[in-house]
Amino acid sequence: MKILAVSDQALDRVYKLSSNGHFRDTELILGCGDMPYAYLEYLVTMLNVPMFYVPGNHDPRFDLRSEKAHAEGGSNLDLKIVRHKKFLIGGFGGSIRYRPDGINQYTQSDAYLRAFRLLPRLYLNRMQYGRALDILISHSPPFGIHDDTDPAHNGLKALNWLIRVAQPRYLFHGHTHFYKRNLASPETTIGITKIMNVYPYKTVDVSH
Repeated sequence: MKILAVSDQALDRVYKLSSNGHFRDTELILGCGDMPYAYLEYLVTMLNVPMFYVPGNHDPRFDLRSEKAHAEGGSNLDLKIVRHKKFLIGGFGGSIRYRPDGINQYTQSDAYLRAFRLLPRLYLNRMQYGRALDILISHSPPFGIHDDTDPAHNGLKALNWLIRVAQPRYLFHGHTHFYKRNLASPETTIGITKIMNVYPYKTVDVSH
């Protein structure tokens, strides 16, 4: 399955590529947070494929009643797991708390409590399908993997825990901005999990 994953920055280049058919073989859109919802809605309209997304620390509090607080045509996957084309896909939104009044921001302890809410479904998936999760999308990176030392860009330890417990094949995230001049690689493999920073967009072919 070919995925277009996006995070953190709306690009004119992506608008142009999607309008000229460059992404025509894309089968799924994944939003990893801090994306203008109008941008996500444009991609859904142009590519006419399903979309799942999670909120980032700069996104509004999710509210289906407000046009500005959700992406029309997509599904907010925060703390949810769905089965799509035989792939088990879960979501974990938000970032580390760095402002007392921050929306979609969590302490390390709060993030663990949120992650624990996924346990029943992960257990059922393992019983039913022989595996807990195939793809995890998050806004934040895991702690110590693709994160940074400043308070706003520390990774979430709960994601490291989820990797150990759920053992997804892929984890896609945003939040930290990698550029070609950066020395760190935007891809890291831990066990069977390939962790990928998709900022600002990445096309990925995934398989079981």
